[in-house]
Amino acid sequence: MTVTLHHGDIPANLDLGPSVAIDTETMGLKPVRDRLCLVQLSAGDGNAHIVQLTAGQYNAPNLRRLLADPKVTKLFHFARFDIATLWMHLNVLTAPVYCTKLASRLSRTFTAHHSLKTLCSELLDVDLDKQQQTTDWGAARLTPAQIEYAAADVLYLHRLQAALDTMLNREGRMELAQACFDFLPSRALLDAAGWGDEDIFAH
Repeated sequence: MTVTLHHGDIPANLDLGPSVAIDTETMGLKPVRDRLCLVQLSAGDGNAHIVQLTAGQYNAPNLRRLLADPKVTKLFHFARFDIATLWMHLNVLTAPVYCTKLASRLSRTFTAHHSLKTLCSELLDVDLDKQQQTTDWGAARLTPAQIEYAAADVLYLHRLQAALDTMLNREGRMELAQACFDFLPSRALLDAAGWGDEDIFAH
């Protein structure tokens, strides 16, 4: 595994292919309040790129171009949060997207456990270490443990997508899953606009 740390943006010539795994690290779990600190990316080749963003410096034109590229599918785990965070800080609506958490909830209805750690363990026999999850991602200098943790969150999403697609197709829910993926950017906009805790589809 190779992890490359970039400051402020990805290189203009970085080609991650037609499908890129993406994750974010923030100062908390409220996109409206908590700033974006890292954006991690992987082409599914075992390597990761980590973009470290400084408070107030969110230009990143190359990263924004990738996030909005209609020819590149962006893979997330719990895409709703990441899309809202990227919208709030980079002012770009990420699409098209695929969410492994949503795919798991639609296909693995025999369980209530859909975390990234659980999926990697049960579908890939990979044990993720989540000890760094609640560390200070806004620190100017990241520790080796933080960098390793951040990279791990994107290294396995392509393999998870393949496993979950098999299950979605087997259960006849791929079309429904795709419709949900297509709606995720709108769901994230609702979160960013203040409807995060309200089910507007309820009676």
